[in-house]
Amino acid sequence: MDQIKKYEFKKALEELMEKSGRGTELVSVYIPPDKQISDVTSHLRDEHGQAMNIKSKTTRINVQSALDSILSKLKYVRVGENGLVIFCGAVEKGGDRTDIETAIVEPPEKVLSYIYHCDSSFFLEPLEEMVEDKEKYGLIVLDKREATIGILNGKVVDAMKHLTSSVPGKIRKGGQSASRFQRLREIAIEDFYNRIGKHASQILLQIEDLRGILIGGPSPTKEEFIKGSYLHYELQNKILGEFDAAYTDESGLHELVDKAGDVLEGLDLMREKKLMARFMKLLVNNEAMVAYGEKEVRRKLEMGAVDTLLVSEELDTEFVHDLVEKAEEIGSDVELISTEFEEGAQLKRAFGGVAAILRYATKTG
Repeated sequence: MDQIKKYEFKKALEELMEKSGRGTELVSVYIPPDKQISDVTSHLRDEHGQAMNIKSKTTRINVQSALDSILSKLKYVRVGENGLVIFCGAVEKGGDRTDIETAIVEPPEKVLSYIYHCDSSFFLEPLEEMVEDKEKYGLIVLDKREATIGILNGKVVDAMKHLTSSVPGKIRKGGQSASRFQRLREIAIEDFYNRIGKHASQILLQIEDLRGILIGGPSPTKEEFIKGSYLHYELQNKILGEFDAAYTDESGLHELVDKAGDVLEGLDLMREKKLMARFMKLLVNNEAMVAYGEKEVRRKLEMGAVDTLLVSEELDTEFVHDLVEKAEEIGSDVELISTEFEEGAQLKRAFGGVAAILRYATKTG
């Protein structure tokens, strides 16, 4: 999904998010590509009949009107390769007025299951997940007995490899000196760490655009593993942090993701902050390397001089559509900047919501 479509889709979801009804009058229907329309129609007719049991006359009429509208649309709409989503219901317009509104959405990813949902708001979570950046992270949980290597892809955790060690317990067997036992134990631990590093490197080096690596387990095991640099140097540099985890099997991977939640949520914001900090620094020290405002940025795009286009998420879709399209034509990066931090809010407030970091110095005006 390119930046333009992603931006437009997010804006469409925001508009749907703002719509509300009275009671459970807004209907959401998710249709997978392999679902027979005749089955959907049959189910919605059943729901139409069941709606007769709704006590509130207004709610009953509005739900049935929404279902009638959806049923009429299903006679001619085409279900694409990713399926189809229909939203319909009596949307509040203020002043004690409601209007039946319908939105038909072609999802950017495959709808996996049939969903029929009635509420005072449209059910948008499945679509919101589709437009979230599916960034990939490496996951390693380990103690001295076992280790599990996995990948976080968006919100999905995939366990890739489980390893067990031959490290003896802390209680030595009879006939061995304490020093010899400890030495053998240290050798076994070192061997296990090397095996973990080898397998993790083989798995994670194959992943394009790996954002980082999270490591979990009890202390001091995870610290020893990180300090020992058992991963390939490219991966060692991508370690984002270490986190306490009680489990080191597949469930430990999920525990690790939960523990690292704040770190993961902050990464996009940190990237945006770094970009805005770079823009501000260039603005002060080398203004010829930046542009801001629609007219000036558009001129730099026409020149092919834009390296990174910065666009506020608060702008209307129509305003930025052709700017983003032009940026992609000349191979520029496009970053949507939130207003959740001061510099992001300043982009909207002081620079009209559009700015650019340039490939080379140019004259203004």
